[in-house]
Amino acid sequence: MNDRPFVDYYEVLQLSPNASAETVERVYRLLAKRYHPDNQDTGDVEKFTELHQAFVTLSNPASRAQYDVRYEENRAQTWKIFKQEGANDRRADDQRLFHGILSLLYIARRRDPEQGGLGSVTLERKLGCPREHLEFPIWYLKQRGLIQRLENGYLAITVDGIDWLAKEDRELPANSLLPQPAATQP
Repeated sequence: MNDRPFVDYYEVLQLSPNASAETVERVYRLLAKRYHPDNQDTGDVEKFTELHQAFVTLSNPASRAQYDVRYEENRAQTWKIFKQEGANDRRADDQRLFHGILSLLYIARRRDPEQGGLGSVTLERKLGCPREHLEFPIWYLKQRGLIQRLENGYLAITVDGIDWLAKEDRELPANSLLPQPAATQP
C-alpha cells in the first residue's frame, strides 16, 4: 500500500469511515453490479477494479485496521482551504465556501472531464468544514446550476460553474485561496 499514492477507499465506496462490515459489503455489491465490465450500460473496468480493491481492503478486519492508520495519517495532512475561526460575516464565509467547493470540483473535473467529481465526505475533509456548514452552499450551487450530482452520486462542477469560478477569480482577487502579499506604498 505504501508505494502507490494514497487512495481513499471510503470515498471510492461512498462510505463513512465508521461504516460497518455489513454496510461495506452491501454498498460494494451494489456498486460492483453497476460498474462490472459485463454491464453493457454502465460497465467500467477501471472503476470496477478500484471498487474491488477498496472492498478487499475494507472487508478484511486486519487490512482495514492497517489501512485506517494510513487513512488517518493522510487525513491529518489534508490541506484546509480557509480557517473556520472568526466567522463574523456569514456572506463572506459563504463566498469562501462557494469558491472552495467550486475550486475542488474544478480540479476533479479537470482530471476526469466526463465523471470527475467528489463525494460529500471528501469535500468536508478538504474544506475542513462539517456537513452542516456545507448543506446551504451545496444547495445554492445546485440551484444556480453551478454544480450537479453525477450518476455515481458525486458532485461535479458544470460549465456554468467553471465560468463563474473564472469570473470570480478575475473580479475578486481578495477572495483568493492564498493570502495576498501586503501592499506597499510607493
